Amino acid sequence: MPLQFNEFYHENTGLTIGLKKLLFSEQSDYQLVEVYETDTWGHLMTIDGMVMLSEKDEFVYHEMVAHPVMFAHPNPEKVLIIGGGDGGTAREVLKHSSVKHVDMVEIDEAVVRASEQFFPGIGAWDDKRLKVLFEDGIAFVKAAKAEYDVVIIDGSDPVGPAEGLFEKDFFQFCFDALKEDGVLSAQTESPWVQEYHKSIKKVFKALQEVFTETEMYLGFIPLYPAGMWSFAFASKGVQVQSDEVLERVEKGLTEFSDSLKYYNKEVHQGAFALPGFVKEIIQ
Repeated sequence: MPLQFNEFYHENTGLTIGLKKLLFSEQSDYQLVEVYETDTWGHLMTIDGMVMLSEKDEFVYHEMVAHPVMFAHPNPEKVLIIGGGDGGTAREVLKHSSVKHVDMVEIDEAVVRASEQFFPGIGAWDDKRLKVLFEDGIAFVKAAKAEYDVVIIDGSDPVGPAEGLFEKDFFQFCFDALKEDGVLSAQTESPWVQEYHKSIKKVFKALQEVFTETEMYLGFIPLYPAGMWSFAFASKGVQVQSDEVLERVEKGLTEFSDSLKYYNKEVHQGAFALPGFVKEIIQ
C-alpha cells in the first residue's frame, strides 16, 4: 500500500494525504468503502477513491449542511436525511431540541458499519429519535408526501448511487415530501473545480424551477477538492437571511453553541456572501 492517498480532481492536480495504514476496505454492492489511519487528519473515510470525511475536519461539513437549514425552519420536528451514513449530519440535527424524529436513509450499510467502528465519536447512533433505513433515498422520498419539515441531502459526488441526487425529478420529490413551510439543504460540490460546474448549474437550475427561494452558501473544508465547498438552501417561502431566522440562530445557539467548532451567527450571515466567480456559475 502506498504511504500516501491521492485524490486528483483535474489531471495531476489534487490532494495528498500521508497514510499510516489501511483500517477497513469493503467493496459493497454500490461502492468501495475504505478507512485509513493518516499521519495528520486522524481516521479518513474514502468512497471510490474520493474523500468523504476525516476525524479532524468533519465538523465543518456537518455543521454547515445542517444548522443553516434547521434554524431556517420555525419548528423543525421531523427531518429526513438522504445519505449521511457517517452519522455526522444526524448528530448536528439532533442538537435541536425541537426535533422529535429523524429518518436517515442510507443506501449502503457498509458506510454506517465503517463509521460506527472507526469514527465512534461522530454519529449519535444511540439517540432514540434517529431511525436508520438502508434503502434507496430517491425511491424513499418519492413515496413521502408532505411529511417532513426539513430534508437534508447528504450524498457523495454525482457519480454512482449518488448521481440521481442532482436531478430535477429528485428535487420535485423532495418538494412534495416537505410540509407547507418545509426547507431543504444539499451539498453541491466545489466552485473551484471546473468539472463540477455542470452539476452545480444543474442543481441550482432545478431548485429554482421547483422551490420558491433558493440560495447558495459556502463552507471551507481542507480535505475536499480545492477547500471551498458549496451548499444549496431551498424553501417554500422562508428566506434564510431574514431577521426572523437570524433571531432563531442567536436564540437557538444558546442551547448548544459550546458543541460547535465552525458554525455561528456570523458564519451563517457570511456564508451566503458569494465571490463573483461563484455567482457566475449559477446565474
